[in-house]
Amino acid sequence: MQKITKAVIAVAGSGTRFLPVTKSQPKEMLPIVDKPIVQYIVEELVDAGIKDIIMITTGSKKPLEDHFDINLELEQQLLKTKKLDYLEQIKRIANLANYIYIRQKGPYGNGTPVLCAESVVGGEPFIYAFGDDLVKSKKSFTKQLIEEYEKNPGIIMGVQKVAKKDISKYGIVGIKKGTKNQIEKIIEKPSIEEAPSDLAIFGRYILNYDIIKILENQTLGKNNELWIADAIDTYIKNGGNAYAKQTENGKWLTTGDPLNFLQATVEYALDRNDLKNDFKKYLKQILK
Repeated sequence: MQKITKAVIAVAGSGTRFLPVTKSQPKEMLPIVDKPIVQYIVEELVDAGIKDIIMITTGSKKPLEDHFDINLELEQQLLKTKKLDYLEQIKRIANLANYIYIRQKGPYGNGTPVLCAESVVGGEPFIYAFGDDLVKSKKSFTKQLIEEYEKNPGIIMGVQKVAKKDISKYGIVGIKKGTKNQIEKIIEKPSIEEAPSDLAIFGRYILNYDIIKILENQTLGKNNELWIADAIDTYIKNGGNAYAKQTENGKWLTTGDPLNFLQATVEYALDRNDLKNDFKKYLKQILK
């Protein structure tokens, strides 16, 4: 079985729900406490053994690229002022992985970044992640996906149960009868009535070259967009195997809108040993 060492992160979105801050700041660089959203994702990938991280970007994402680059001037300043803990932190960021940046071209939709990465991922299986989806778990969720892939080679998709009122916001999977987690169909943003389950897909996948070839010939779907869920549904109908993977000892936290972003920030702050006690006191105080 081919080892998975590459990951594609989709970070080309404009972040309109966060305007005006995203006018000059990439949404993926918004801080969850003191680290940008995308750094949490990169660290999750690296913890699972990913070496090459391909970010699908646009011209407005320069701050993101700078964040993962070396900053010699800042390093010298921190060394001079003996702020060695901070120095170690920023040097580590640049050395986490081999970073590759590709400008997105093609139709709107979450399938397009996969097409853009074709020449880099080649025929290998790879991780695909959305740049605004976090998975807070004791063990790297990417590692959990890879472990599932080793048991069930094929497409692996991160899923989580959602409330009925939220079903129409996501791609929803149907599980094949008589199996624990094999997917038999996917419906992108279904109504409650047509949804095959309450298991929503979120931005963590293991994909293969078959998906790229399907996307190259796929017609645009709902809202005239190129959907990865539609491609995987075609893959299943063509005889391919796809499996759902729920998080173990953790949960998916989207940061795609201000409310969910704030909720994710609170979750991560309460997990920090240096913050949680004082932060809990503050929350209790203001909620009285």
